[in-house]
Amino acid sequence: MMRYPIIAAALALAIPASPALALDEPVNAPAPARIAKEGAGLKTAIFAGGCFWGVEGVFSHVRGVRSATSGYHGGSAATAQYRRIVSGGTQHAEAVQITYDPYVIRYDELLRIFFSVVADPTLRNRQGPDVGAHYRTALIPTSAEQRAVAAAYLAQMGRSGVWNRPIVARIERERTFYPAEGYHQDYMVKNPSSRYIQRWDQPKIEALRRMFPSDFRSNFLRDG
Repeated sequence: MMRYPIIAAALALAIPASPALALDEPVNAPAPARIAKEGAGLKTAIFAGGCFWGVEGVFSHVRGVRSATSGYHGGSAATAQYRRIVSGGTQHAEAVQITYDPYVIRYDELLRIFFSVVADPTLRNRQGPDVGAHYRTALIPTSAEQRAVAAAYLAQMGRSGVWNRPIVARIERERTFYPAEGYHQDYMVKNPSSRYIQRWDQPKIEALRRMFPSDFRSNFLRDG
């Protein structure tokens, strides 16, 4: 799907809200049983969960997150361009790379936020109105501790009974992360009147504020 303003507006109006299409209602994902122990210093993590505009937007409102960059993960440098990715077959996923202070927000807490208000872990190769393998939901750990915590949390989610369909979100091996084109960065704050943003992404920010008030930052963290 090409999310340019006119096309995005038409799609947002044409596709009805449905549990099979979108996380229209936030989910109270379980509190992680395994706590991340990452030590001091800023850490990096990568999340893929549908359109990167909303993923970046949510993490840009989380206290302790120092940067959030939209980009591409999973494929080669030669295909790390938006027009190539949306045509399919590149192995890339739209993803967001964040840096965060684990003394303010831990990796396990980021996982809970992600699956509560950003991505439905039961949808395969789609989120909201966006369909295709490049919109898959995946966790890309950048350390052994993150990988262990992510695996434990996915297993816990599967046992929790919160979702009535199988968990299909997966863990992927870290590869090179390629930042997306400049017009994709900070897209939510630059395009607040976009019908796509208003329909699919702004509700996620409201859910974050309501469900995780102690982790919510009202000002938008601009990358760079």
